[in-house]
Formats: sequence, C-alpha cells, structure tokens
Amino acid sequence: MAGVASSGRQRSRIAPYLMILPAMAYLAVFFVVPFFSLARTSLSSASGSIFLPTLTFSWDFSNYTEAFGKYSDQILRSFGYATTATVLCMLLSFPLAYVIAFKAGRFKNLILGLVILPFFVTFLIRTIAWKTILADDGWLVSALDSLGLLSDGRLLSTSWAVIGGLTYNWIIFMILPLYVSLEKIDPRLIEASKDLYSSNTRAFTKVILPLSMPGLLAGSLLVFIPAAGDFINAEYLGSTQTTMIGNVIQQQFLVVKDYPAAAALSMVLMAIILAGVLLYTRALGTEDLV
Repeated sequence: MAGVASSGRQRSRIAPYLMILPAMAYLAVFFVVPFFSLARTSLSSASGSIFLPTLTFSWDFSNYTEAFGKYSDQILRSFGYATTATVLCMLLSFPLAYVIAFKAGRFKNLILGLVILPFFVTFLIRTIAWKTILADDGWLVSALDSLGLLSDGRLLSTSWAVIGGLTYNWIIFMILPLYVSLEKIDPRLIEASKDLYSSNTRAFTKVILPLSMPGLLAGSLLVFIPAAGDFINAEYLGSTQTTMIGNVIQQQFLVVKDYPAAAALSMVLMAIILAGVLLYTRALGTEDLV
C-alpha cells in the first residue's frame, strides 16, 4: 500500500509538468528559436547581392547604432501614435463597457454582438474602408470642410488619420477586458457608496475605477503593443511624413533586404516595448489582471 501511495504522489507531482509540456514545446519552437535567430541576424553583417545576401555572424553592433541614429524619428512617432491611440481607446471604451455591463439589461448580448461584429472583417479590408471614408473627395471631408472644421481641407495622409485607424482597429481589445472587469463589480458596492452620501463622481473614482483597473491595464497593453508595431494603418492612411517603425522594418526585410538592419530594428522595438510594459505594470500593479 505504501508503494502505491508513493507512486500516486509521484504521478501527481509530475502531472502538472506533463500538462504544460505541449505549450512549452510550442513556445520553444515558435518563439524561442525565432527570437534567437532574430538576435543572431541583428548582429550579423550582410554581403553579396541584394537578391541573395549572405549573412555572417560578426557581433556587428553597428546595426543597433544605425537603428537608433537613422530611424529615431520613426521610433518616437510609433510610440507617440500608439500612446495616443491607447488613450483614445480608453476614453471611448469605458463609457461603452460601462453601459453594457450595468445598463444594457437583456440587450447586453445584442450590444456585445454588434460591437464584435465589425471585427469579423479582415483587418486590411477595414483599413482600406477607412481610406475610402477619409478620401479627399469623400462625404466626410466635404461635410467637415463645409462646417469649417478642416484647416487644410483633408483628413487622409495625416497623423490623425493614422491614429484614428489605430484606434478603430484595436479598440475591441480595450472594450472586452474593460467589460469583463466592470461586470465583476457587485452593484451593491455602488449602492453602498451612495448610501454613504458619495456623489456619482466620487463613487466612480473610489469604487468603479479602482475595481476596473485590471481590465484597464490589460486593455491598454493589448492595444498599445500591437499598435506600436503596426504598419498597415500608416501604409494606407498616412504618408511619408507619418511612417512608423513597422513600415521601416517591412521595407528593410522585403524590399531593401537588409536583414541585419531589419532584425536590429525589430529587437530595438521589442526591447523598448518590454521595458515600457514592465514599468507600466510595476506602476499600476498586476493583481487580478484579466
């Protein structure tokens, strides 16, 4: 009996590791190996023709100095656009998520479905649709121009067009985490704050906002990280003056075929995002992160 019990305890200790083994193998093959390959490429030098370059690993850190020196404007622009889009997503998503969680009643699932429905359309198609909407000869520009709300008479190929595209394409990743956090809030807590003579503003700042912080944190990360590396919106809605770092990486990989420079830019982008995420989560906390 003692041997059977010992064998059972041993299996129970091994079982968790066996359960995570497929996920760890997947991460090793599709994340760890490509990451080290990218890091190695970023420290290599290229020779030969542009059509068939030969990479030689040579600890070439000049790829990184060139990445910072030559493309610093695109790096700063990318994080500026991503930060602005994240803030806009917060401001637009919070009221909508609040209404769905507390006020929608039996229409909750219907509204959620309507929110999610546009995102069944391909990312690229949605961006091209916005290009049509924001076109110089489109109805939106004509309407705003007639009201005197456009200074130069156009929306397309501007910074705000790119930011608007980023906001629209990634806002769903802010709405859903916020909705989940808000739905978890017990309405009796809000009623209790009102019984203690809290105003609506104070109830929001002292009860609703702190309890929704996990969703706000998760949503902001889910929006900011892909927005910082996005290149589709800048390609179709922007101009040469609104180029993001994702556009540069795409050009270096697929057109110029300067693989070491493209890999170095990718590593720089990942490093800055990782540092920003660590500082952000450390400042706000990660408890009960949804």
